[in-house]
Amino acid sequence: MFNKDELRKHIWDLLEKEGVSVKRNSPYGRIPDFKGSERAAELLSHTVEWNDAKTIFCSPDTAQRMVRERALKDKKDMIMPSPKLKEGYIFIKGNGLPKLEKIEKIASTINGAFKYGTKINNFPMVDLVVEGSVAVDKKGNRLGKGGGYGDREISELFHQEVIDKNTPITTTVHPLQIVDKVPVEKHDKQINMIVTPVEVMRLFDESDICVVH
Repeated sequence: MFNKDELRKHIWDLLEKEGVSVKRNSPYGRIPDFKGSERAAELLSHTVEWNDAKTIFCSPDTAQRMVRERALKDKKDMIMPSPKLKEGYIFIKGNGLPKLEKIEKIASTINGAFKYGTKINNFPMVDLVVEGSVAVDKKGNRLGKGGGYGDREISELFHQEVIDKNTPITTTVHPLQIVDKVPVEKHDKQINMIVTPVEVMRLFDESDICVVH
């Protein structure tokens, strides 16, 4: 069984070997961008969880950029943590963007979010959380890049009482990032939904996995 660092390296090596990693961004040391991330974002946008969401919290990783763009195109409010949480959290009003060509694509980038969003300390209620991952398993365990930022973000959402145990917490990943077991520690936060370019997996418990192709 891999420890956390070994599993990260295994996934990064595997994505490189299989040609799944987007070449402009080496996967090593980061949440890996993967071929099919746009399709995963599209599948997520067709779920009931997405349709019911007014406010979406989404990580700033490149692999989730299309999720952020889709949220803004659908006029949803969005909260994005700044990279490594160095500058807190940014709020973008879904229907508050200027009417410019490709504005949603621009605002979905880190630089664009800082330009068109505002920093906030207190969050509105969050209906859907989307985190980036290096690896996940079907019990809802998630492995990040090693800084603990995803766990801190989810903890902050619970601390502010803007999510609860019933809030969908998902990740978009390539199927190669789904493993048999992710090693966990006490502080690690779980997800309850996985979206790949080919399926949506709702994780209720090990014997009750809902797969939508």
